[in-house]
Amino acid sequence: QVQLVESGGGLVQAGGSLRLSCVASGRIFSINDMGWYRQAPGKQRELVAGITRGGSTNYADSVKGRFTISRDNAKNTVYLQMNNLKSEDTAVYYCRADYGLRHSTNWGQGTQVTVSS
Repeated sequence: QVQLVESGGGLVQAGGSLRLSCVASGRIFSINDMGWYRQAPGKQRELVAGITRGGSTNYADSVKGRFTISRDNAKNTVYLQMNNLKSEDTAVYYCRADYGLRHSTNWGQGTQVTVSS
């Protein structure tokens, strides 16, 4: 299995920045895609950004131009740089890994991001 631990969340004013980190452990050699998701109160969990093993990325329309996902394979870490944060970005952010030939999935415990207006 793959274990994921997120960090970097917190309280920030609108227009500010945060960088989230997700460190993977376990069967890291089998990781395929990784991604960041978020879930706001009363809403469904949604994809924020994804990155493939090869480094291709995709973003939700709501964060394009503001958020950047990156991957440091040597450190087994995926980052989410969030700039120009808005109040609607407030949510719990989760890291997700797709791994193995059967494309198993595991999630981190989540980290809270709160943007004050």
